[in-house]
Amino acid sequence: MGHKALIIGTCDTKAEELCYLRDLLRTAGVDALIVDVGTGGDAAPEADIPASQVAACHPQGAEAVFVNDRGRAVAQMAEALCRLLAERDDVDGVIGIGGSGGTALITPAMRDLDIGVPKVMVSTIASGNVAPYVGPSDIAMIHSVTDVAGLNRISRRVLGNAAHALLGMLSGKIPEVAEDKPAIGLSMFGVTTQCVNRMTKALSPSYDCLVFHATGTGGRSMEKLAASGMLKGLLDMTTTEVCDLLMGGIFSAGETRLDVLAQADLPYVGSCGALDMVNFAGPETLPERYRQRRLYEHNPQITLMRTTAEENAQMGRWIGEKLNRCRGPLRFLLPEGGVSALDAPGQPFHDPQADAALFAALEATVRQTPERRLIRCPWHINDPEFAAMAVAEFHELMSAQPASPG
Repeated sequence: MGHKALIIGTCDTKAEELCYLRDLLRTAGVDALIVDVGTGGDAAPEADIPASQVAACHPQGAEAVFVNDRGRAVAQMAEALCRLLAERDDVDGVIGIGGSGGTALITPAMRDLDIGVPKVMVSTIASGNVAPYVGPSDIAMIHSVTDVAGLNRISRRVLGNAAHALLGMLSGKIPEVAEDKPAIGLSMFGVTTQCVNRMTKALSPSYDCLVFHATGTGGRSMEKLAASGMLKGLLDMTTTEVCDLLMGGIFSAGETRLDVLAQADLPYVGSCGALDMVNFAGPETLPERYRQRRLYEHNPQITLMRTTAEENAQMGRWIGEKLNRCRGPLRFLLPEGGVSALDAPGQPFHDPQADAALFAALEATVRQTPERRLIRCPWHINDPEFAAMAVAEFHELMSAQPASPG
């Protein structure tokens, strides 16, 4: 078939499993190579790309990897692997196997690969929280069920399924679609769905609309694509991940949320979507200091907490400082009628005073210019008029952009 795949793991402990995967893929016609990321320094006859070759890709050389400290050696080998994969342009897919250490070593390099490049990770920890390993990428995690410690009746089936999953990704035909429309990113939560759905309907004739669920990884994924140049503009209606960052919720996108505005010169229309809520898991997971706050059970797994006026002011200042560093044209809309479906008259999170504190902090922090503007809107974020205004502002910013060369 002409496809090349890398099979990554530690040959000193998992050579049998790595060879099993390689044989399955080669039988199917894939040029499969074993990449050894063992940190013991011993040569492995099974490896097509030995650990010494991987380690040599480290910016400080192999001696920075082969040190007498396992934790440090794993971290340095992970950096070397990232550089090895970045230097190769002949890799069509990647499969890795490992326990907690191997998963932490291999997945950073997988995350650096482009979205759409097949990536499969067979791991002992894939039935738990995989967010630290998958991040904003499209890694397929498969739970190994048994430990990755030899071949048995279970591991043969699991590893075989993983090999065939990668084979299917490599060989399956994806229908070709003419990508003649520029791609743009939109952020959405359940409580801002009406707004974003109206916007995508209005924008779809002119743009390829990529909607991201604002659950932490969604915001990071959107901004990763924007930073790579794959998105030509952002309609960031749902900045709720900032709530979870500052107040300790479970859907934080981290301190770097909105940093893409300082990195990429792209049109940005944003808003305060769902800044009225912090997300926690079940009620029992709420920190003690929050137990008496205004709460709403979204479902048995998600409990929402209403943000206070003081917290809204804090978020307004945090977001405002990020907006001040924006390189491209920017409009940030303030929906005075409410920032989510729960923040409306008669709804459990309706709190005009808290919203007012958010808007006031933004206006006090953002240094407005003709290119960087805050706009107060008399509507609720899910009102048709609000969506129409956001779309109109975005069209105006995009029409002012210089034509792409060629």
